[in-house]
This record gives sequence, structure tokens and C-alpha cells, in this order.
Amino acid sequence: MENPTREGAMQPLDRRDFMGLAAAMAAIGVSTALPVSTAAAAAHGATDFTRWLNNISGKHRVVFDVREPNDGMAIAWAWVYLFTGPQAYGVKESQLGTVMVLRHNAIPFALEDSMWSKYNLGEYFKINDPATSAPALRNPYYATPVDPDVPDMTLKSHIERGVKVAACDMAIHYYSGQIAKAQGLKHDDVKSDWMAATLPGISHAPSGVVACQGAVAKGCSYIFAG
Repeated sequence: MENPTREGAMQPLDRRDFMGLAAAMAAIGVSTALPVSTAAAAAHGATDFTRWLNNISGKHRVVFDVREPNDGMAIAWAWVYLFTGPQAYGVKESQLGTVMVLRHNAIPFALEDSMWSKYNLGEYFKINDPATSAPALRNPYYATPVDPDVPDMTLKSHIERGVKVAACDMAIHYYSGQIAKAQGLKHDDVKSDWMAATLPGISHAPSGVVACQGAVAKGCSYIFAG
């Protein structure tokens, strides 16, 4: 497999890159929107995304905007919210509406281990596996705790506890394209691979930006967790 970083380390997506991406997607009519079940639902403004938003429950709601890997700290912060929220508000954990939006450089956290090893995601996104201190060949925090002393400080545990997690389809589109280009692969093939390998319990949002906005509109307090 060709090294996905053959032109050097991952470059940040700057304003010019972003504007070029947006223009290109508009020009070719790329749609990263969630599939709508029926035309009637679309006519009434209901989509899988709006239904996802409507399922955010709880009285005390928060959305963690996970823009960067940050050594899995967003997962730790979500754990802290779930641990301290019931004490702070005198409620059950079920009354904490907790949302995590995986976007931009944190998008590989939404993908299964197979994608990490197949596309060298740890090397590309500069995410090291804490167990080896080398570029991760697996999703390092899905089933492995961010803090070894806190067994349930994992993304998998959070999802099982009811945390609603969304993956940014715009980020999947962009970064799968970058890796496809670096490895001499077809963009559509890599993107399809990533879409199919999204972890169980993680939903798709047309973009992380709209997911954060939608969650805030549904009463979530915004926390930048990148």
C-alpha cells in the first residue's frame, strides 16, 4: 500500500482549501445529506437528520463539538459530564442529553479498526495509539479507555449509555478524497468504504457544522471539545 502521506504530513484545511472544496462539491452536485425515507417526509421537512435531532432527550443537554483528535479528550469530557451531571442537578443520567459531533480532523474516530489499518489513518491524521506510541492502526479510543484507570471512558461505552454521536459526511467526503488521491485510488471507492465502516450507533449528519447548529437549536449547550 502506498503511504498516504507521500507528500508529507497532513496539511490543515485552510480557508482556500475549504472554499475550493465547497465550490467543487456544489459544481458536481455532491449530496452528503442523510437519505430521506419518503418524498412525503421530505415535503414536510422531515429527514433522518431532523428525526435524529428530535430524538435528543433529557432536560440538561450539551453538544461536544469534536473538531480535532486531541488525544480523545472529548470522550473524557463527555464522561465527566455523565458522571457529575446527576450530582450537580439532582437527576438521573437519563436526564442528561449528551451529543458528540465528530468532524474535521476527528472524523476517523467514527470509523472501524479496519479503516485505520487499511488507509493508515493514524499516520495521516497524526493520531498515535497510546498502547504503542506509534501511529494508530486501530481506533484507539472506541473500546479502549482514554484513561486506563476509568474502564468506561470509551466511545463505545458512551454510545451504549445513550450518548448521541454524529459523523460529519462533509469530512468523510473530503478526507476520503485526499487519501484516495494520495494512494492512487478511486475516491468513490474509498468514500463508500468509510461510509460502510461507520461504527455502530453513530449516525451521519450532512455536516458537522449543521449537526452542532441543530443540536444547539434543540436546547444543547455548546462545548468546543477539539
